[in-house]
Amino acid sequence: MNPNIIPVFYACDDNFVKFSIVSITSMMEHASKDFQYKIYVLHTNITENMKEKIYSLSNENFEFIFYDMTSTLGSVSKKLPLRDYYSKTTYFRIFIANIFPEYHKAIYIDSDTIVAGDISKLYITDIEDHYLGACHEQVMVQVNEYGTYVETVLGISRHNYFNAGLLLINCEQFRLHSVLDKFMSLLQFYNFAVTQDEDYLNVICKDRVFWLDQTWNTEVFGNIPYPIEEANIIHYIMVNKPWHYRDCRFGDIFWHYAEKTEVYSEITAILEAYTEEERLRDKVAEQKLLALAVSETNREDHYLARVNQSRAADRVAVVKKIEDYEKEGRFDEDVEEDPPSKALMPDQIDYIRKNWIDKTKTKVAYGTARIFYKRMTHDQKLIIKEIRGIENFRNLQSGAVVTCNHFNAFDSFAMQIAYDQSGHKDRTFYRVIREGNYTSFGGFYGFLMRNCNTLPLSSNYKTMAKLIKATDQLLRGGHFVLVYPEQSMWWNYRKPKPLKEGAFMFASKSNVPVLPCFITMKDTDICGDDGFAVQEYTIHIAKPIYPPSELSYRENVEYLMNENARVWKEIYETEYQIPLSYTTVSKES
Repeated sequence: MNPNIIPVFYACDDNFVKFSIVSITSMMEHASKDFQYKIYVLHTNITENMKEKIYSLSNENFEFIFYDMTSTLGSVSKKLPLRDYYSKTTYFRIFIANIFPEYHKAIYIDSDTIVAGDISKLYITDIEDHYLGACHEQVMVQVNEYGTYVETVLGISRHNYFNAGLLLINCEQFRLHSVLDKFMSLLQFYNFAVTQDEDYLNVICKDRVFWLDQTWNTEVFGNIPYPIEEANIIHYIMVNKPWHYRDCRFGDIFWHYAEKTEVYSEITAILEAYTEEERLRDKVAEQKLLALAVSETNREDHYLARVNQSRAADRVAVVKKIEDYEKEGRFDEDVEEDPPSKALMPDQIDYIRKNWIDKTKTKVAYGTARIFYKRMTHDQKLIIKEIRGIENFRNLQSGAVVTCNHFNAFDSFAMQIAYDQSGHKDRTFYRVIREGNYTSFGGFYGFLMRNCNTLPLSSNYKTMAKLIKATDQLLRGGHFVLVYPEQSMWWNYRKPKPLKEGAFMFASKSNVPVLPCFITMKDTDICGDDGFAVQEYTIHIAKPIYPPSELSYRENVEYLMNENARVWKEIYETEYQIPLSYTTVSKES
C-alpha cells in the first residue's frame, strides 16, 4: 500500500451526487499536493452523465472511482431499516473495510459537507488501535430527548455518541474485530429506528472511538463553540440544507463552492423548486424524529433491555442499584452485600506482622495470589492494557499513600501489578481493607484478605488506634499503603466518586505524598460469564501530591483530598472525553 495514497469514500445516489461534487470541489481546493487521492463513490444507480461530471474533476492528484454496491448489498438489502428521508446509501460506510482489503485506513465523508481544511491532515492522524476516529454528535449533546435516548436505549453517554458523517476508519481493526459481522448480527437482533446505521456503529464501536478535534465535523446545529472559520469540515445535518433554505446557516460557504461546479444550475433549480409545503414537511419530519426518540426510550423492550435479558440477573440488579444510588447521592454506600462483620479486637491483629508464622503465611499468600492473577490474565478475565505514568511510582523516594478508584474486587491485583513494575523491591506494598473482609471472609479469598499485607479497619476504637500507629510507622519507613478513598465499591462504575478524608489524614500525619492512581475501563469483545463485556484496564499513575510544609495538619488533609479529586477528574474527562457530572437530584429540588 502506497503511503502517499489517501482513499476517501462518499456514498450517494443519483439525486445526492450533485452535493458530493460540491464537497469534493471544496476538498480539492484545500488538499495538500504532497499526496495522491483516490475518491471512491459508492452507489447503486448513478447515471453515466453524473459520472462524467465527477470524472471531469480528475487531475494529477485526484483519481475518481465509482463502485456499484448492488451486488454487495444483495441479501442484506431488505433487512436494512429505513426512514422516509434515508436511503440505503447510509449503510455503505460499514462495508468499506471488507470491500477494500488493500487499505489500512480510509476516510468516509457524507455528501452534505464542505471540506474547508486539508484532508491529508485528518488522514495522517494516528488513531492507534481504535476502530475509528470521529467527532461528538452535537444533537445528542444539546437536545435532552436525544441524549436520554442514547443513554437509555443504547447504553452510551450522550457525550460519547459520534456522528458518522465523517469517519477516519481503521480498516485493519474493522476487519480484525469483525465489525461487519457484528453489524449483520445486530440487524437480526434489533431494529434501530432513530439514527439507524449511526446507532449500530455507535453500539459496535463503544469505547473504541478516537475522538477527533470537533472542527473535523462542525455540524450546522445549535451552539458551535468556535468561529466557523476554524471549521475543517462543515456538515449540513438533518434538514439544514442550503439547497432547500435560502437562510440556511453558513449557506453562503456552501454556495461559494457550488458556484465553481458544473452542477451549480441544477442545485439552484432545486432551491427554486423547493416549496413551502416541503419545508413544512421538513419541520414535521423533525418533530416526528424527536417523538420517535422519546417513544423508543419509553419502550419496555428497547435494545439495552433486551441485552439485559441475556445477562446475569444479579449483575443487572447491581447496575440498576448503582444508578439509583447515584441519583440519591449515596456514594459512600456499597451496592453489594458485604459478609456480616465481626469486630476486630486489638489482640487479634499484628499490623506489622513481625512473627515468623505471619511472615510465612504472607509469603504463601503472595505466591498463591500471583498464580491466581496470572491465570486470570491468561484466561482474559483480567485484562490490563497499559500502565501509564509508572515513572511517577518508580521515582518515589519516600513512603506514600496510594489512592485508587474502587470498582471491582480484582482492582487490587491491578495495583499490585503496578507496584511490581515500579521496582521497589526493598519497600512493601500494603492495602487498607474493610473489617468484614478480614474477619468474615472464608476460603481462598479470606486467606488472601488476611495475609497479603492487608491493614484492616476496625469498629473497635483501640484497634483503630493500633492501625493508625502502624500505618504511620510503615509510611515513615518508606513503605506504600493503598487506600480506596471513595469508601464504597461500585461494580464497573467509571466515574470518580466523592472522596473521604481517611487516606489524606494518613498522608498528612506521616508527612508523605499521595500517589493518585485512577483506572479507566473499556469494553472488550470478550463476553464474561455474567453476559457483560470483560473490561480492559488502563492504570493511570499521576504525579505524587506532596503536603506543603506551610500548611497545618487539617489544611493538608483538605489540600491533598482536593488535589486528588482534581487529578482523578482530569484523568476521567481526558480519557473518556466526557465532562464529569452526576445524576444526583438535590434534596432541595
